[in-house]
Amino acid sequence: MKQIIECVPNFSEGRDKFVIDAIVAAISSVKEVQVLDVDPGEATNRTVVTFVGEVEPVLEAAFLGARKAQELIDMRLHHGAHPRSGATDVLPLIPVSGISLEECAVLARGLAERLYKELGIPCYCYEAAAFTPERKNLAVCREGEYEALRDKMADPLRKPDFGGAYDQVAERSGATNVGARNFLVAVNFNLNTTSTRRAMAVAFDVREKGRKAREGGSLTGKLLKDADGQQIWIPGTLKGCKAIGWYIDEYGIAQVSMNITDIDATPLHVAFDEVCRAAAARGLRVTGAEIVGLVPKKVLIEAGRYYLEKQGRSLGISEQEIIKIAVKSMSLDDLKPFNPKEKVIEYLIETPRKGLVDLSLEGFVRETASESAAPGGGSVSAAMGAFGAALATMVANLSAHKRGWDDRWKEFSDVAEKGQAILDELLALVDEDTEAFNRIMDCISMPKATPEEKAARDEALEQATLYAATVPLKTMEAALKALPLALEMAQKGNPASASDAGVAALAAVAGIRGAALNVRINAVGLKDKTPAEPLLSRAGEIVTEALALQEEVIAEVNRHINT
Repeated sequence: MKQIIECVPNFSEGRDKFVIDAIVAAISSVKEVQVLDVDPGEATNRTVVTFVGEVEPVLEAAFLGARKAQELIDMRLHHGAHPRSGATDVLPLIPVSGISLEECAVLARGLAERLYKELGIPCYCYEAAAFTPERKNLAVCREGEYEALRDKMADPLRKPDFGGAYDQVAERSGATNVGARNFLVAVNFNLNTTSTRRAMAVAFDVREKGRKAREGGSLTGKLLKDADGQQIWIPGTLKGCKAIGWYIDEYGIAQVSMNITDIDATPLHVAFDEVCRAAAARGLRVTGAEIVGLVPKKVLIEAGRYYLEKQGRSLGISEQEIIKIAVKSMSLDDLKPFNPKEKVIEYLIETPRKGLVDLSLEGFVRETASESAAPGGGSVSAAMGAFGAALATMVANLSAHKRGWDDRWKEFSDVAEKGQAILDELLALVDEDTEAFNRIMDCISMPKATPEEKAARDEALEQATLYAATVPLKTMEAALKALPLALEMAQKGNPASASDAGVAALAAVAGIRGAALNVRINAVGLKDKTPAEPLLSRAGEIVTEALALQEEVIAEVNRHINT
């Protein structure tokens, strides 16, 4: 899985379009990142830029943006309504997929160190990247703002995590606060009321901060204070959530508007169900939800899986189907259409594929039938294995909701999930096999006029040939994993689908035997036979094991058919 992170730097300039455009251009110069949003504020004199991508490109883009801000923004001249301590004021890294918050914290500390070492910018590390508990709070790091920086840098207890003596760089650029935090999900819950007061009451019930305590537990009684004269608060039910109630003229309804600042502590679906409960307790109903901005894919996948489990339905369905369940379960399309391709971060930044698996079935078949040598037997073998995994998964999903088998849904769901993983693996190998063939063709076309060129070409060709023998072996290993699933479904699955389990086994074995031929023909092409021997040996073992499993599956299928 790719490691995708989001970066949301806040720059201390919201009025000068030239400066803002130059900073965004510096960030955008890293082609592998995608700028999703640029939000300047005139009153705050501050611009928030949001961009995403894989780890190294995002770190480089963040550095380049900070360097350009240092070049163009003079903090001695800066004034605005928002608290700030530097030209690049805050620089948070946010995990999106394939990476943890802890890993982002390490990256943030490394980025802060680089900003100081290469640009001389003093840096504080906050939230998950903080070196001390008190500096988890951004307000502590930014205390006194830019104007207090000289005194803070001279104080051993308040000096930056990375920085030396107060100098001309610090005087001009200020200090940057580099941190790591979880993704913030902004969501509005639609209520069947026009009352802002009632929406606010629900918000107070659920938000972590809760509400002020009053005499008698009423909403209008005298405020209660502790022995020190401090206001007593009654906490809400949702950790890491901020919420208010408001009325939206555009829709003619009241909403509970929420920021989920810790999606690990409170996933979106948990927040939805809890707001529904709190609203119902006050005689209200949640009619749907509206996600504001973007959302990581895992948020919707977790929600879809949660609601499928509540229904006792199989989780071994496609990613797109799981997300559809999430959308419908929380009515994310209540007020306007919800298109995952426009709302899910990973979908926005993914590179459009143009592989064989993106073709229609007819397109794939006709492409195979063309004069080109690729796709060939290796890709078709992977495709046959994928069909085998798909059929075994289908039988599991049909069995999971067979009438009278409701108490067994989890048993079959587990099988279907395994099948989906094998299916994904084999689909990737459809295109990887063609890539392996193309590598050989590229090597053949390399220059070989000089002895050095010929040696380089021969070495590259040997490595490409070894890769071409390894890929079909990966296909064999993956397709072999589908056979135990087919056997289990032939033995325990819906009897009406026994023949499908049989075809699953036949397709998987066809893919295995076809891929074995590709292992052999490419291994023969190796000049050094040493690496070929274990490949051929393992291929032979897989074929033997696969044929034995196929016999078991077909015997079970025949037993069902005959009875």
